[in-house]
Amino acid sequence: MHCGWMFLADGVANISPLFALLTLVLVLAVLISLVLVKFKQSLLVGYLLSGVLIGNVGLLWLTGTDRGDPVISDLAAIGVVLLMFTLGVEFSLAELRHLWRIALIGGCCQVGITFVIVGGVAAVLGYPVADRIVLSIAVALSSTAVAMKSFQDLGQQNNPGARASLGIALFQDILVILVFLVLPALYQEGGGVGWRIGISMVKGVLFLAGAWLLGLYGITPLLHAVARTRSRELFTLTVIGLCAGIAFAGGALDLSLALGAFAAGLVVSESIYSHRILSDILPFKDLFLAIFFVSVGLLIDLSVVVAEWPRVLLGSGVILALKGTIVFGVLKCLKLPGRAAMLATASLASTGEFSLVLIGKAGGYRPFDPGTEQMLLVCTAVTMAAVPSLMRGAVPFAKWLEGKGILAAHRAPPVSMAPTQVIKEIRDHAIICGYGPVGRALNEALKRCGVATLVLELNSDTVRILKQAGQPVLFADATHPEALDLAGIARARLVAFTFPAVNATCAAVPLVRERNPGIYIFGRAKYPNEVTRLRQLDVQVIHDERESALAMVRAAISSYERTDIDAEQVVRETMEEGI
Repeated sequence: MHCGWMFLADGVANISPLFALLTLVLVLAVLISLVLVKFKQSLLVGYLLSGVLIGNVGLLWLTGTDRGDPVISDLAAIGVVLLMFTLGVEFSLAELRHLWRIALIGGCCQVGITFVIVGGVAAVLGYPVADRIVLSIAVALSSTAVAMKSFQDLGQQNNPGARASLGIALFQDILVILVFLVLPALYQEGGGVGWRIGISMVKGVLFLAGAWLLGLYGITPLLHAVARTRSRELFTLTVIGLCAGIAFAGGALDLSLALGAFAAGLVVSESIYSHRILSDILPFKDLFLAIFFVSVGLLIDLSVVVAEWPRVLLGSGVILALKGTIVFGVLKCLKLPGRAAMLATASLASTGEFSLVLIGKAGGYRPFDPGTEQMLLVCTAVTMAAVPSLMRGAVPFAKWLEGKGILAAHRAPPVSMAPTQVIKEIRDHAIICGYGPVGRALNEALKRCGVATLVLELNSDTVRILKQAGQPVLFADATHPEALDLAGIARARLVAFTFPAVNATCAAVPLVRERNPGIYIFGRAKYPNEVTRLRQLDVQVIHDERESALAMVRAAISSYERTDIDAEQVVRETMEEGI
């Protein structure tokens, strides 16, 4: 038995720690997440639990690493960079303009009140000024990822509560960037903190302006050139290189990799390529974000949790109650209906992923005491896990309060909370994949019938023209699941693959069916064997050869003025005979 363990240990020693860690993380994350999905919990919580198990039951020895190994921290850093890049790409100035009132007033009040209360408690407990600021902001931040995913799972993306939650989340996102910018100045020894913060702000603004100019005159033309190659691999490589390059520049200027990655995303956020970039980068972000949460879970010491479980439960309860009360009060002051306010309250009551990022960044300058850090880590995990359940119970609870006369009866939301007419909110629409002659004709016909349409196209010049004309369009590949999600495939009535590339259609159809089993799917095929392939996938097929033959037979017969020949029957019999 001892020899067997020695043999296994020798084998482990010969495996790369990076590969071993990735293998352990991915396998365990999948297993735990499968269990959590059954209970409708966030996958992010599953990643945290995976890290807790790996770090506390002795599994790390299989990877040849330990909790402080730089391999783990380096992978986590990549996860943060991709998270910030995605945040930059998803950052919408149009949304901010539409939700400016809830973002500015609601977000400022929510963060400000939380900051004052938590900062006051931290001051009484004797924390230094810099730590008070970081702790207060960390508690004020919420898990945008868990909240938005829960709204989608509940089918409430267009609920006024979701709009309010998004507005406050936008404010929190902006705040995170500003805090990352001034964090080095806060922890630098000596006087003149205000002066150092001012210099950091100026450097950050200049960096963002430089990134914008680079995007306008360098990156956008580069993306145009790459898009014209129609090479998926080259486009993905360009996106990753863009993210890494600007993030590196931000780090080299002592502005942090996170700010650099956000700037890279911001550069392309308003371009026609933003949705394509999102669909390409999301799988990478999800992978490294999983590793980031696992690395956070590795830091959680179960012995501390077991010993301090009353404090953990109390701390988690206080965070949920404090933030919930503040958010609900702010939203009611902004005239949001009770049910919507309750739903938004449940979505924003937790601390979130950026709370963990912020604590980790601050710890790099001056580590928190182990007790405080453990408390924040565990409370974040607990409160994030509670959000989906709280959201499912929010509306029934609000109805119960209305019945008791405690909460005002349901009423219409303010105009500012109504959904904007943007791509992600189109419903009962037709998704047209490809904008050649067939796609163009289909799009025009459906629009004349009053049907909302959305085009997926990979020709960047065509996308620019359609965008200028006001046509909802994505520069995206229909075979990417992320692209289909961005196009709102779950809410669509039909999807039409107007190009005769059967392999691409066959690759996309299972993804479409998975997201919307009842959707109508139309496809094109040139040859009989391709028709068979598509019909096996329950696709309504337009057979190019058959339609061309039918049109030609009709035209030829009409030239001889024959009315006794059934063109449809002739074509059908001919094709069945294989002639």
